[in-house]
Amino acid sequence: MKLNVNGMTCGHCQRAIERAVAALGGTARVDLAAGTVEVTGVDDRASAVAAIEHEGYRVVDAAPAAPGGCCKPRAA
Repeated sequence: MKLNVNGMTCGHCQRAIERAVAALGGTARVDLAAGTVEVTGVDDRASAVAAIEHEGYRVVDAAPAAPGGCCKPRAA
């Protein structure tokens, strides 16, 4: 699952999130520039979110995708 996470700025943030997810039996791939965390090995989204937020970061939902995909042509 891919999560949007606010407040991550450095290697310390990355390690804190990786450890929190590892404690649940999963792994986390943190992209500081994009503000995302890819969590694998954890099926329960609520548990992953709680673990990350317990470390002091805020998980936010992305805006819903437009029906039919994100690359719809614009009206002229």
